[in-house]
Amino acid sequence: MGDTDNFTSLRSSRLTAGLTDEQVERLAGISLCRRLEDNEKLFQEGETDDTLCVITSGRLAVTRNVGGGGEVTLHVMQAGDLAGEMGFVGGRPHSASLRAMGRPTVCTFTRADFEALVDSDPWLVYRVMKNIVQVGHDILHRMNAQFVEMSNYITHQHGRY
Repeated sequence: MGDTDNFTSLRSSRLTAGLTDEQVERLAGISLCRRLEDNEKLFQEGETDDTLCVITSGRLAVTRNVGGGGEVTLHVMQAGDLAGEMGFVGGRPHSASLRAMGRPTVCTFTRADFEALVDSDPWLVYRVMKNIVQVGHDILHRMNAQFVEMSNYITHQHGRY
């Protein structure tokens, strides 16, 4: 994909909320956008890297390894979601794997390429980091709501599933 395609893909993502078109173009210039093959792993549970991924189309399954070599799907990510933000920001290993469902498109950034923008456009970096925090907050909010629903269900079922 070229920078123009990268721009179009990124412009509609939550990562670029509040950015000018010029700032999105700068991000597009350091991004690699590609279409994954069906069932292709974007990253593996336990691996460490410094890449932030923006899902720009399609879906990805968030999976964890279980005994016997199998895996369980924990969540399905949609276009607009971010992945790998904890490794991107803090160098933490991936807590789960991401597997393509169909042929999604993702745009990736490395920490080093992103940090190179600090001197030339600190507001761009600030806004992107703010958006990463906002997405993380929204995920936590959804997880808390799901936990409350599950707890209420278990309480009403008196522990019976």
